[in-house]
Amino acid sequence: MDLIKKIPENILNVFHTAGQLADEQQLEIYTVGGFVRDLLLERPGKDVDLMVVGDGVAYARLLAKQLKVRNPVIYAEFGTALIPYGEFVIEVASARQETYQPESRKPEVVYTDLKGDLSRRDFTVNAMALALNRDRFGEFIDYYQGREDLSRKLLRTPLDAKTTFSEDPLRILRAARFAAQLEFTVDPAAIAAMKEMHTRIEIVSQERITDELMKILAADTPSIGFYVLQETGLLELVFPEIATLGGVEERDGQRHKDVFHHTLKVVDNTAAKSDKVWLRFAALVHDIGKPDTKRFVKGTGWTYHGHDELGRKMLNQVGQRLKLPRRLTAYAKKMTRLHLRPIALANENVSDSAIRRLIVEAGDQLQDLMILCRADVTSKDPRRVKRYYGNFDKVMNRIEEVYEKDQMRAFQSPLRGDEIMRLLNIKPSPLVGKIKHDIEEAILDGVIPNEYGAARAYFDTLVEKYKDEIAAVTRAS
Repeated sequence: MDLIKKIPENILNVFHTAGQLADEQQLEIYTVGGFVRDLLLERPGKDVDLMVVGDGVAYARLLAKQLKVRNPVIYAEFGTALIPYGEFVIEVASARQETYQPESRKPEVVYTDLKGDLSRRDFTVNAMALALNRDRFGEFIDYYQGREDLSRKLLRTPLDAKTTFSEDPLRILRAARFAAQLEFTVDPAAIAAMKEMHTRIEIVSQERITDELMKILAADTPSIGFYVLQETGLLELVFPEIATLGGVEERDGQRHKDVFHHTLKVVDNTAAKSDKVWLRFAALVHDIGKPDTKRFVKGTGWTYHGHDELGRKMLNQVGQRLKLPRRLTAYAKKMTRLHLRPIALANENVSDSAIRRLIVEAGDQLQDLMILCRADVTSKDPRRVKRYYGNFDKVMNRIEEVYEKDQMRAFQSPLRGDEIMRLLNIKPSPLVGKIKHDIEEAILDGVIPNEYGAARAYFDTLVEKYKDEIAAVTRAS
């Protein structure tokens, strides 16, 4: 098995340089972990891990100089360094083993040999190595049968699973992430250990937990990871709003769909249509308001009235807890609030003003919203699916018609704030925004066309409506 032939030429040159330098320093050096795994999977990545049996930091400084990289990032306390090299990131580390105290995420580092280093890796498929010293260049090392587990599509720990997960609880979450990314099955012994030890995740920082969740969402089939999280009890701890979506009730012979399974199908559907992780996150949370709005109405069945608005409100707390970027939280709130709107507009008699409101409220995310709405169709009845998709096509056609009719793509009040202040001879105040909002609402409702003359005439009617407030603002000025 000649893995060397699969290595990109620029990295192969780095490996030769690294091996020659290690020989000069009388050190053993290997490329290990994910880079080797991905070579075997024939999908070489951009992250290159080098492991030195010896002082990895001192070696990294010398290698950076050889590669003409001026400022490697050094983590001396952990014996690691990062060397940015074009599109690649080279991480150099000393062969080491790490142990963690029960309530701490800070590792205690002990330096070791190659086998000791590989034994402490999370999974066997990440515990393989290629030798880079000249006399062994390209030699494949696989103490823990990682290549066999790759062929079996199995995630298995090199040591006893409890030992592996106890050393670093983040590995419990990484098992779900790798299962999704690689589309592998997690070994039953590892699943059992994850169930037993899942509460250990509570000592891991929220930032690292959220990063793993986002990596799951970035996979081709994100649902694989979330099913692992649910099976092991982790989901209840790291994302309880999603965990509580599961379950089915029956009354009077009527059952509702399992919202958890539905949600993951929506996420997978979205992933098949878009690589935007933010949109996939919106798909994950779009129905989180359903459990608290579920009602059984005799003669009608199960309903979830208002789940879109409740879900939007819930996302404030979700965003804070997960430490999401504010823009992502705002985006997910918008998608959640609007995800029912397009199908409600499929009626042929719906007004232009209703279409305008959707265009304006969705803004630049209109295309994302329509992807989410289509992904939300998870029926197994092909006739129903065809009908829903046909309705979405009708809505898109109406949107195009309205775009052409009044050029709503760049919609805003034809009468700008500075002109309103000039006409009223007042300084900036909330009243200016109120008048501008009323003009925009009149356009959206079809009361006036989206033209300057019509907006200017409508402004005159608003002067009478707000005459008392105008006078108050004028006095204050």
